[in-house]
Amino acid sequence: MTNTPSVLITGTSSGIGLAAALEMKQRGWTVFAAARKQVDLADLESQGLIPVHLDVADTASIDQAVTDVLSQCDGQLTGLVNNAGFGQPGAIEDLSLDAMRTQFEVNVFGLQVLTNRFLPGMIQQGHGRIVQISSVVGRVSLPFMGVYSASKFAVEALADAQRVELTGTGVRLSLVEPGPITTRFSKNAISSTHSGLSAEHSRFADLYKKELADRASDRDPRPFSLPPEAVARKIAHALTSPHPRRRYKVTFPAYLGAFMSRAAPDALIDWMLARELRKQ
Repeated sequence: MTNTPSVLITGTSSGIGLAAALEMKQRGWTVFAAARKQVDLADLESQGLIPVHLDVADTASIDQAVTDVLSQCDGQLTGLVNNAGFGQPGAIEDLSLDAMRTQFEVNVFGLQVLTNRFLPGMIQQGHGRIVQISSVVGRVSLPFMGVYSASKFAVEALADAQRVELTGTGVRLSLVEPGPITTRFSKNAISSTHSGLSAEHSRFADLYKKELADRASDRDPRPFSLPPEAVARKIAHALTSPHPRRRYKVTFPAYLGAFMSRAAPDALIDWMLARELRKQ
């Protein structure tokens, strides 16, 4: 495998991760596709990908996955795409401490531990690509997604610092900010809502019921949504281009959010989000 570029992509059971895995396989890369569930791993293998069991919230699982991957690519992994993650919805006042910790364990700490495990090998070989999947809410924090937003703000901050720390090593680090994508992300958030949110006696109880019903239904995609393949193409550019960008934005809301975070006053952003909240 040493002459073939290789990449580990996390969270490949569906959506962006699966689309990215298939994109890189089509480009001739050896693709290690990580997921937690055995049924998903079997499905990934049937599609010509190399399945890797990985739970990014479990350090022992991370260590085992790193060992397994490096043993199959002669210790020379070309790229890492940290896509695994979830969104914990709910007003911050209604979220349990365990729910907030889990959000950061998966979206931030697991991502960073996995990155750090592969860095020594990449630095030693003198090249490597790291792609961190962030979000537009890593630029503009949304009400009722505050803890998820905080985790993505953390991903952005860590990536900005580590990108500079890697200067001169040959390892390049990029952030991808998708925006609304037609995946199972919203429906997957339902299970985390039930486990981490104290909704019954909340002053937002009626709003939670409405939002959960909307997420569970097959409602039309959010405006400006794009398919996961649009994100996969950006990831591929970050992995293959001689000059990868520091940040990749995918949908119009991602571009708008990045602009507003730089140019719009806080009062204007608050007003726009509060107006939308009143509609709900």
